[in-house]
Amino acid sequence: MVTLGIFSAFTPENVLYLLGGLGVTVGVSIISVILSLIFGSIVGIIQFERIPYFSKFVGMINNIIRNLPLLLIIFFVYFALPKLGIHLPIFWATVLAMTTFESSMLAEIVRGGLESIDIGQFEGARANGLSNTQTMVYIVLPQAYKKMIPPIISQLISLVKDTSLALGIVLSEMTYRGQIVYAQNSNYIIPVLIVITLVYFLLNYGLSLIAKWADHKLA
Repeated sequence: MVTLGIFSAFTPENVLYLLGGLGVTVGVSIISVILSLIFGSIVGIIQFERIPYFSKFVGMINNIIRNLPLLLIIFFVYFALPKLGIHLPIFWATVLAMTTFESSMLAEIVRGGLESIDIGQFEGARANGLSNTQTMVYIVLPQAYKKMIPPIISQLISLVKDTSLALGIVLSEMTYRGQIVYAQNSNYIIPVLIVITLVYFLLNYGLSLIAKWADHKLA
């Protein structure tokens, strides 16, 4: 009877409802990952290049964002921006908040990765007639990204897990929908949470496998 009670949590309607939440979680994660990698790389390169005044200003803003709680940034984007005339749907407010926070974290990883490259690589490339941009794109970044794969993947795994914080603004993602499901019956709490745990594990384990594959290819 107990077993039947546990499986009764996964009616077709509840399963479809949870899968819809998984789709939201994956959607937010994928878009945020792509945007974070782009903007994080740009900010990291700007800090590395030490452009007079500009790099310090960007670095100061980045440090402020990096030291704020992600939940506070989510609340700011969703509740404060409308006061400034910027209205975003919950989904895109979450993407903006996640991208802003994760970009600041990835920027530090990129900056550190670039600084780990031997200065001789820059000098050799320029001696062969490559411009600063060509040196960065064709010589330095490929080497730096190989070194950055483990910390970048670790940060992206954190991003996937942190999507659950968006339940604070009632984003209908997987964790939020799980709460709705087990609110129907207290006996549903354990099975629903176990399923959500397994799904997050599989998503993040998949990311770690991709990291190993990429590391092998780059080797």
